[in-house]
Amino acid sequence: MLKISDITYSVAGRTLVENASVTIPTGHKVGLVGRNGSGKTTLFKIIRGEMVLDTGVVNIPTGWKIGGVSQEVPGNEVSLINTVLRADVEREALMAEAETATDPNRIAEVQTRLTDIDAWSAEARAASILRGLGFTHEEQLQPCSAFSGGWRMRVALAAVLFSEPDLLLLDEPTNYLDLEGALWLEAYLVKYPHTVLIVSHDRELLNRSVGGILHLEDKGLIYYTGTYDMFAKQRAQKRALMASAAKKQDAKREHLQAFVDRFKAKASKAKQAQSRVKALEKMETIRAPEDVARTVFTFPKPEELSPPIIATEGASVGYGETIILRDLNLRIDQDDRIALLGRNGEGKSTLSKMLSDRLQIASGNMVTSNKLRIGFFAQHQVDELYVDETPLDHLMRERAHEGQAKLRARLAGFGLGADQADTEVGRLSGGQKARLSLLLATLPAPHLLILDEPTNHLDIESREALVDALTAYSGAVILVSHDMHLLSMVADRLWLVKDGHVTPYEDDLEAYRKMLLTPDKPMGKDKGKAKEKAAPKVETFSREQIQAMRADAKKSEERVNKINEMRDKLAKKLADPALYEDGKAGELATWNKKYVEVMTGLERAEAMWMQSLEKLEKAQKASKK
Repeated sequence: MLKISDITYSVAGRTLVENASVTIPTGHKVGLVGRNGSGKTTLFKIIRGEMVLDTGVVNIPTGWKIGGVSQEVPGNEVSLINTVLRADVEREALMAEAETATDPNRIAEVQTRLTDIDAWSAEARAASILRGLGFTHEEQLQPCSAFSGGWRMRVALAAVLFSEPDLLLLDEPTNYLDLEGALWLEAYLVKYPHTVLIVSHDRELLNRSVGGILHLEDKGLIYYTGTYDMFAKQRAQKRALMASAAKKQDAKREHLQAFVDRFKAKASKAKQAQSRVKALEKMETIRAPEDVARTVFTFPKPEELSPPIIATEGASVGYGETIILRDLNLRIDQDDRIALLGRNGEGKSTLSKMLSDRLQIASGNMVTSNKLRIGFFAQHQVDELYVDETPLDHLMRERAHEGQAKLRARLAGFGLGADQADTEVGRLSGGQKARLSLLLATLPAPHLLILDEPTNHLDIESREALVDALTAYSGAVILVSHDMHLLSMVADRLWLVKDGHVTPYEDDLEAYRKMLLTPDKPMGKDKGKAKEKAAPKVETFSREQIQAMRADAKKSEERVNKINEMRDKLAKKLADPALYEDGKAGELATWNKKYVEVMTGLERAEAMWMQSLEKLEKAQKASKK
């Protein structure tokens, strides 16, 4: 297991973690969350032994290999498949020795060990990982120098996954993956045989791939059992309880102080007043959790245009004589929210460029509204900001006539306060740069906003703020993103870009996810026919059966009531200020674990209750016919 005991560490005189302890059991998959700048990446460096602690110790089992992705693979002439194979250092050394060894005993030892580590299936495993991350068989044979930095980061990720370290540390791995790669990684991590600690702002990844959340907040580490949604729900309830307890204590303090002020001069009440003074002195302050300023995005409102704002008929588009997409018959209205689905290389970026008038159609027709304004955001634009200029300088270049006061207000509307407005872009965080690029893209109040991976470098709070802004936005939105949560909350239309065509995807995102993870299991023709021919079966229920269902529903309701009582007792315990004193992190973690278990049981019990009620209602209706 990974055991962190009473650690304190500081960076540039700023204490990031103080007297923190946590234990992560072997084989667990845990998400490390916390606001940007809280010290998550620094904690990874400490675990790897790259930084010295002020106090405390990190214990890792002897012999454990620690792996992670710190930088892209070099742009050399080694093929992708061989780059990944070389990540297994032991196998690489044994394979080399097998070619040169002459001693019969040593040859036998080498061959036995190669068999033990399953060396002969290594190439197939490496190819499978690369394929999952978006590389075709032909691309796997190409040299690393043929690929850009983002793609070489994928190769680095493939290499560390292939090497299967005992402790896998991943820091925002989906930032350089597309939706298909991110979904593949989710499924892969669930089956990963060793311990995983992952920093991510991808809500769906933290809901599907981990069984615990390690929260870095207020210089402390608290471990929560369950998914991110369970953690968020539990934390919100705990914060509400703490706020309520602080409010009640303030009222009690005011009551005691009022008595003292009123009667301290009266001899007959002097003793009572003095006792209340002592009570005030002994009262330990319960502090309500501080509400961190919420990140916001404020998109300007465009005027309404007559529909459609874009329409294509038989359009084709590509580069030179190479046609990427053909026979495009598309329509976009101002109230559309469209997500583009499709594997990397199918033409999503080409379509985005065509719709944003960055790429001319090769044939067919494309009609756009005369007054149409289009905002375009892509990840490369973040890298093209002027690093030696401030965000205010960037806006001055575009809107000098508006004056600094209004421009600063615009920056504040995207979560860039006074300090960030006057800070050189090169010194801003990745999230702050992304917010600046989004502001520049929406500055002209576009009627159509095209967003290509807008959530990279945004923390979870910023992603939720982006969802809110896009929901309230009165223009059309076209989204390309690996963030399933963003797509599910914003998009109401899905377009599948595949085999040179763009067609509506009639199913939902969950069905698309399942299709990608099980591409070789379509429903057979015979199954479809059998389903069509199957006649609906009419069920009948006896009086005794209905009575049994009614009794079952009653028992389910009683079970829910009992668990609710347990929840209330645990909530009261978690509201006790003494539980949050220094030195009680272990006890707090125990009570948090119990609370999560009760909440999980409550969700299950409520689901069973609803099922029993639905079953009873169905039976009662059938008996009346």
